[in-house]
Amino acid sequence: MGNQHHRLKIKPTSKLHQLALFFILCFHIFILSTPSATGQQGDGMPVSLSNFQALQSIRLELIDPRGALQTWEGSRNGTCSGSWAGIKCIKGQVVAIHLPFKSLGGSISSKIGMLKELRRLSLHDNLIGGTIPSSLGSLPNLRGLYLFNNRLSGSIPPSLGNSSQLQSIDLSNNLLSGFVPPSLAGSPRIYRLNLSFNLLSGSVPPSSSLSPSLTFLALEHNNFSGLVPDTWGASLSKEGNRSYQLRSLTIDYNSLFGNIPHSLGKLGNLEVLSLSHNKINGTIPEEITDLLGLRVLDLSSNDLNGSFPKGSDRLKHLSTLNLKDNHLSGSIPPTIGNLSSIILLDLSLNNFSGPIPASLENLSNLTSFNVSYNKLSGKVPPRLSKKFNSTSFVGNLQLCGFSGSNPCPSPPPVAQGPSPSIMPKKHNRKLSVKDKLLILMGSLLAILLLLSCVLVYCLIRKRAASNDTNGKSPRGEVAAAASRDEAGPDGGKLVLFDGAFVFTTDDLLSATAETMGKSPYGTMYKATLEDGTKVVVKRLREKLAKSPKEFEKETVALGRIRHTNVLPLRAYYLGPKGEKLLVFDYLSKGTLSSFLHARAPETIVDWAVRMKITMGIMRGLNHLHTRENLVHGNLTSTDVYLDEQNNPKIANYGLHRLMADSAELVTTAGSSGYRAPELPTTKQATTKTDIYSLGVIMLELLTGKPPSEGSEGSDLPQWVASMVKDERTNEVFDLELMRDVSTTGDEMLNTLKLALHLVDPSPEARPEAQQVLEQLEEINPKLVAEATEGSA
Repeated sequence: MGNQHHRLKIKPTSKLHQLALFFILCFHIFILSTPSATGQQGDGMPVSLSNFQALQSIRLELIDPRGALQTWEGSRNGTCSGSWAGIKCIKGQVVAIHLPFKSLGGSISSKIGMLKELRRLSLHDNLIGGTIPSSLGSLPNLRGLYLFNNRLSGSIPPSLGNSSQLQSIDLSNNLLSGFVPPSLAGSPRIYRLNLSFNLLSGSVPPSSSLSPSLTFLALEHNNFSGLVPDTWGASLSKEGNRSYQLRSLTIDYNSLFGNIPHSLGKLGNLEVLSLSHNKINGTIPEEITDLLGLRVLDLSSNDLNGSFPKGSDRLKHLSTLNLKDNHLSGSIPPTIGNLSSIILLDLSLNNFSGPIPASLENLSNLTSFNVSYNKLSGKVPPRLSKKFNSTSFVGNLQLCGFSGSNPCPSPPPVAQGPSPSIMPKKHNRKLSVKDKLLILMGSLLAILLLLSCVLVYCLIRKRAASNDTNGKSPRGEVAAAASRDEAGPDGGKLVLFDGAFVFTTDDLLSATAETMGKSPYGTMYKATLEDGTKVVVKRLREKLAKSPKEFEKETVALGRIRHTNVLPLRAYYLGPKGEKLLVFDYLSKGTLSSFLHARAPETIVDWAVRMKITMGIMRGLNHLHTRENLVHGNLTSTDVYLDEQNNPKIANYGLHRLMADSAELVTTAGSSGYRAPELPTTKQATTKTDIYSLGVIMLELLTGKPPSEGSEGSDLPQWVASMVKDERTNEVFDLELMRDVSTTGDEMLNTLKLALHLVDPSPEARPEAQQVLEQLEEINPKLVAEATEGSA
């Protein structure tokens, strides 16, 4: 899929290794400069008969809807002349097959094992299924195997470990299952192994920790369990002064448990260490701080305890430090202020106590900072409170000095003037009877004045309520939606989460309101409080909502979600008669749907704005999926709101979790144009149904058309796919976007291709949110820096 891992480069650390890589580089340059290897007429040699037969077998087992392999129908003489797509030869032998992004289906023929000189097989970003042929392990010269972003299933053939020349393997984002063959992980020459985003299980192969050549190991998003191997760098004693090469180790989103092994400290070249979203416990070993070249350390969402790792200030190159959602305690050391390269620092959801060190103000590169939901106290350093909003600090009851917090107590006055030892002594004067009477009378008058004010206020409120009843001062539908019983507002329960505004139950129920829209979940209003504050109120259908106890449990969880691209839930109200209201921020610019489809003809929405909106929605959805483990369940363009800078905010997330019969609601909520095709059958909202909905929104941004505006009864994804198939792609894009197609055309085409990948009818073929985010970052690198700004 072309993510950041694919751009990782090797930096040799020994003269022997440098010399080896020099010869490899020279060899590749020779191949690329050979006429037959570049697709030009070489020495005129026809491909060998065995190779020709193998290619014909491969062609027969592949499904080629776009006709990418039509050129393979020629004779042997043309195979190596450059006329066969994706084929490179040397002296009549096939050395490379390069066919990515061709929409190829079917399976890989076992006859590929007949291509004995094959050195590189690149079929990534297709729709190929079936198993990986074990015959690939019989290819003595195979160096690179790139099959990522397909639909391959079954187990990884152990025979791959027998290929002595194999150096780089990427099988990520498939449906592979079973164990990782130890022979593969410990292969003596392999330097890059990416098995992420599969269904692999078992333990992490101990052989991977013993390989002195392995540079990049990615095992994230699988079903691995057991302990993290504790034998890292154990082969160093056997290899003399040979340096261990591993630079990137990512095993997040698995089920690993036990302690972080001390042996990781031996990986002197390690730059990326990510073990997040596992079940790892114990303390963070101090040996981690021996990894002086470390750039990324992510241990979030585990069960770690103990204090902040000592010596962390030695990690001068560290740009990301994420310890979120653990059980760490103690103070935050002031020496963290010495990490001048830090960009992201997340210590939220722990038990850290004491003040936030003022030294953190010195971190000029810090763009994402979060210490929320700890036990911190004292005043937030002023520069931090100005740079980051309240979501970075909430949940610390004794913390003050940030937006929305309680005022910090004033410091005690400092004594001024001469030293007390030379001050003249003052004589205390006793109060007379007259003084005492005056003080008593003044106190009584103050009490009477206060009681009078309270009485007047109550009379005014009573008269206002009477006027409302008689229709003289109209109350909105919010009051009708959550009417009070005879006992008054005390009969209900209002719970406020963090936010810039505070209101009472009476304020909410007395608000005037306008209906914004209705759905199977309930009705949405724009409510205006008495002080002029505008909020969005969602009234849920009482008969379909969960019981009060379950409702409150789920709502409290939703109320803790904070991200710059997610509309925050500010409060909820549980009425005495079963009324259930949710309160959100109000954004005057409205929904993405109205922004696109209800704007004035002269209003132009250019490509940069659409790409910014796309990236923002993707960041918000990725946060919900990966950080909150939450499925939206009903994502449409009417569920995305825009602020004045066109930053998108996802709303109405997780509503299905508040309803008793969520399965039935999931299949009827929202517009049919956004629903994944499997929903009517499964009646189960998943991350893959969310991804489908996101794909429709992306097509909406690209075409300028609502999802129901296809042709001849087809929906938007079907219409776009048919236009692309008929080679009428340029007719797909909104005419506004075609004005600058000379500069944005590549980004538009790549985004269209990605959107079509997201609306694949098969849920297994759709990527996960993190993968989509990485691909969007590649399409528009300018937005990469913004990708961390909204981390919660």
